[in-house]
This record gives sequence, structure tokens and C-alpha cells, in this order.
Amino acid sequence: MKAMRIHRTGGPEVFQEDDLPTPRPGPGEALIRHEACGVNFLDAYIRGGAYPLRAPLPCIVGGEGAGTVLEIGPGAGDLKQGDRVVYSGQFGAYCEERIVKANRVARIPDGMSAANAAAIFNKAMTTEYLIRRAYPVKRGDTILVHAAAGGVGLVMCQWLKHLGATVIGTVGSEAKAELAARHGCDHVVLYTREDFAKRARELTSGEGVAAVFDSVGKDTFLRSMDALRKRGYLVCFGESSGAAPPVDPHTLHDKGSLFLTRASLLDYTIADEDYRAATRAVFDVIGSGAVKIMLNQTYRLADVANAHRDLEARRTTGSSVLLVG
Repeated sequence: MKAMRIHRTGGPEVFQEDDLPTPRPGPGEALIRHEACGVNFLDAYIRGGAYPLRAPLPCIVGGEGAGTVLEIGPGAGDLKQGDRVVYSGQFGAYCEERIVKANRVARIPDGMSAANAAAIFNKAMTTEYLIRRAYPVKRGDTILVHAAAGGVGLVMCQWLKHLGATVIGTVGSEAKAELAARHGCDHVVLYTREDFAKRARELTSGEGVAAVFDSVGKDTFLRSMDALRKRGYLVCFGESSGAAPPVDPHTLHDKGSLFLTRASLLDYTIADEDYRAATRAVFDVIGSGAVKIMLNQTYRLADVANAHRDLEARRTTGSSVLLVG
């Protein structure tokens, strides 16, 4: 089978197509044939060396995929050959066939394509834990979402609106502003033109927002605190602009007894029951029509370098997937 591996960390050019033997599933495992693989900022962080590698070099990057079960090992639960499944959080996705943990996949709902499943699953799982558990959003809350036209951003804005929140989203262009406004944002701020913290306070009559969901990091971190109300929550979950600077705990006091967390999907789904509950919530909200899938870019598996270039240059909106086969 073909796999896009990296033999060293670095820019998108480090991807290399390698021919590898098809693996065989062991206990509790399943072999799946990919139809599509999701592309996420986490993949770029790992490829570039900003985050630790999840396997020794050379290794296959990517943590999200969808396809068909080809073979199961003993103790794989109720999975069976021919099941259509999707997963996230299992490193090694950028390939034609792979082994997955059987207890960490979800069946794709009838009527949903593998490409759409790979486009939405990780982003919706991320949104679920952020807005339902890291900071449980309540009806009437005003929430600020950075990168509102991105993959997680578009899912989050729709889901927040479904929960009854008022949504303020930041974006970098007029086109992205229009997209965010069509998908749940009540107010869209072009951060290249406006001070988003000042605008957030204006929109909340000086009080500030209940929570900021920040995947940008260095460029937004400090001003995100200034957008918060007293006892507000700054929920960091990415760093597309680079790592956020260190913060003295006294800063949280001085800015209104703020709460700060750097959250991770893995930590919120480490128990199987939490993982299953999250997947149910994700497919329920998608099935209700409240969250629509935004698959806006597709690439062939062999073109993964271009997918990463576009992602890091912020030329993408919504979700990107690699099509396999």
C-alpha cells in the first residue's frame, strides 16, 4: 500500500510517497481501507516539529480518516468486515490502508459519504468537548471564536448558535467574513482592521464575553483576555500563529479572575464512555441539520504537501480532505 511519510520534520516538502506492506490486525484491532483522510492543523504542527512525533521516523502523519473495514482481529467488539467507519486521534492516517483500534472508531451514518465523515469528525469532536465540557456554553452566553471561517470555527459557530449563544467571530478577509456570517456568526470582526477585544466589549456593553475559544495562539492570546468578562474563560486549543507567551497567574487576577485552559481532545475522550458519548452528540447535531458539513477543499493523497501549504497559508475555509484510491 502507498503511504505519505516523513523521514524528517520540516516544511510540506518533507512528505515522501513510500510503498509499504499492508499490515495485519491484532487483538482489538481492525484493518481499514481509507477512502478519505482529514487534514488538520495538528498534522502540520507534528510534521513541522512544533509538536512531538507520535511514532519514530520515518512515520505517517495524520490522525483522522474514514473508510471500510477489511479485516478484524480477535476482540474487536461488534465491528465486522464491510462496516463503514470514521476515526480521529489515531496517528498514521495518510495512507491507503491502516490498523485502527476497534474501540476508537465510529460507524458512519447512512447517507453520509466517507469524504464528508473525514471532513467533519475531528472538527466536530473538537467542538463538542470545547463548548460542552471545557466551557459548557449556556443559552444567552456571548462567545468569541477566533478563526471563525476555519474548519473547527465553522462547526463551532453553528453549534454555538444551536445552543442559543450570541457568536462573535474573527476572520482575516471579507470573503471569510461572509462565510462565517452565513454559518452562525452574529457579529464578524476582521482582525486585520479592527481590535477584536475592543469590538467584543462594545458588543457586550462593556462587560466582555463569557468565553473565548482560541486556536490562533501567539497573535491573539493576550488580547483574548481583554475581551473576557470577569471570571470569563480563555479556552486555548491550537496555535496556528505560534505558541502563546508565558502568563503570570497574577495577570489572570488583574484582568478579572479569569480561567485559562489549554485543552486537548485526547484528554476529554480518554475514557471509552466519553468517546462514545461525544460521537453520539456529534452525529446527533449533524443529523438534526444544526451543523452542516463544509467540505471546501479536496486533494489526492499524493498531493498532501499542497494541502498543508494551503492550510498554513490560510488559503482554506471549512474542511480539507485527502481522497484515497
